[in-house]
Amino acid sequence: MKRAFPILGILTAILLSYALYQALVVAPTDAMQGQVYRIIYYHVPSAWTAMLMFFINFIASIQYLTRSNPKTDRMASMGAIVVGLLLFLIPFFVKLPEGMRASAVGTTGLLIVGLYFLIHQLFSHADTDILAVVSAEVGVVFCTIVLVTGPIWARPVWGIWWTWDTRLTSTLILWLIYVSYLMLRRFSSSGQTASLAAALAVFGALDMPLVYFSIWFFRTQHPQPVLGGGGSIDPRMLHVWLLNFFAFLCFAYLICWSRYRLEKLQREVEQVHALQSLTQSPRSPR
Repeated sequence: MKRAFPILGILTAILLSYALYQALVVAPTDAMQGQVYRIIYYHVPSAWTAMLMFFINFIASIQYLTRSNPKTDRMASMGAIVVGLLLFLIPFFVKLPEGMRASAVGTTGLLIVGLYFLIHQLFSHADTDILAVVSAEVGVVFCTIVLVTGPIWARPVWGIWWTWDTRLTSTLILWLIYVSYLMLRRFSSSGQTASLAAALAVFGALDMPLVYFSIWFFRTQHPQPVLGGGGSIDPRMLHVWLLNFFAFLCFAYLICWSRYRLEKLQREVEQVHALQSLTQSPRSPR
């Protein structure tokens, strides 16, 4: 795996460069917004990547809280299945808001179940805490990109840098929650820090549905998405957007991989130092 990292790094760099060329040169210019619309190839993929990272943090935090007890672990697994099935079946029984596609809701349900059991299979109980920290760090980075590129895009299109509508405000709150999560992990030395942080992550994840569904249930200045419902997009633009999204996912994966290895090694070193301090006999007074 160590040998694969440089290869994947080079391939990701090439992919990011090619995606940048496609976004700035090849993709057609938007008829209404002009060249400024090209920020979409970084703003939206960053938002989706950040949401995915926060979602992984949410699942890893739940598993860290529940897997210490077999009973709660089984209950959490059943809960993931139930939530996934409900989301998959909702489009068949409930009329969705205009522009919201049933396929997007059903796919989200399948993603919840699949990702939950994938993490359960690949990571031990202790490693889920490492995964939660790493995914939160990477998620905050990409969410910061969203909050920076959004006003740059809004200024020439809306005429303002920022407006306190539901989508923008809930995204800022989400960013603040996970920044608080990282500050708790960084500055707290309590033995319950991991559990407290996991509880905060579960609470913070409740803001994610508000961020996503706000444009359908509230009157916001933010436009509805052209992907997943609410509009249409030129196939050439869609191709470039998907390419950039895939490139961002590869980049996020490499960062998570590197940080995960570093965090795991750091914790192993700390455990060795703690064990040595316990086994060393006290010095006799002179």
